[in-house]
Amino acid sequence: MPSTGLSRNARVAFGITAGLGWFALALNLVLTAFAVYPSTVTSPSAFGYDNAAGIAGAPGRVIDYLSYFTILSNILVAVMLTAVARGRVRPTLLWRTIRMDSLIMITVTGLVFVLILAKDADLQGLQYVSNTIEHYLVPVLTVLTWLVWGPRAWLRLVTVFTALVIPILWLAYTFARGALIGAYPYGFLDVSVLGYGKALVNVLGVLILGIVLGLVFLGLDRLLSRGVASPPSE
Repeated sequence: MPSTGLSRNARVAFGITAGLGWFALALNLVLTAFAVYPSTVTSPSAFGYDNAAGIAGAPGRVIDYLSYFTILSNILVAVMLTAVARGRVRPTLLWRTIRMDSLIMITVTGLVFVLILAKDADLQGLQYVSNTIEHYLVPVLTVLTWLVWGPRAWLRLVTVFTALVIPILWLAYTFARGALIGAYPYGFLDVSVLGYGKALVNVLGVLILGIVLGLVFLGLDRLLSRGVASPPSE
């Protein structure tokens, strides 16, 4: 019995969005692992510069793939929306946090790509497909399906801040791994070029953006939830 009280149409819409996310993630993983389009990276502090060609470089390429915020946010959305579509979620603090996280992180993914990264993206062939889904379609559909179907009255003020745990852990991992291998997933985090001071200022800006987005989603949820009974926390 679904715990969200969602209609069949809602669950289908969530399932389609999740399916698109899983498809793009799988396609991107295959293209990356097998170096279908060899890296053209020229910066020695960017992912892909030191990975060996052919199958020998596959482990490094897969680890790099899993280390991108884009991939993490798309995985989180795919997991969340798959669970919602199947009626497997309940209004616990964990699921409320993951719901907020999925909204904030995928929105940050879309905005940062469009505003900062898109102009330098070097895409080939099927990369246009995975890139379009991961950076455009999934962010838009995730927010749109939430606006239309919710589930309503799930978000809390506390989830704005508990939703920062995963991004902060990702940042800690990114800087720790970067210190070991001398490579970073995004130029605005590249300590080798920017230094820790500028990189941390950029991080602070993104975290503030995340908090602002969380407050916006919370405000919209409260507005759209008028007349809807809030499910008790479990």
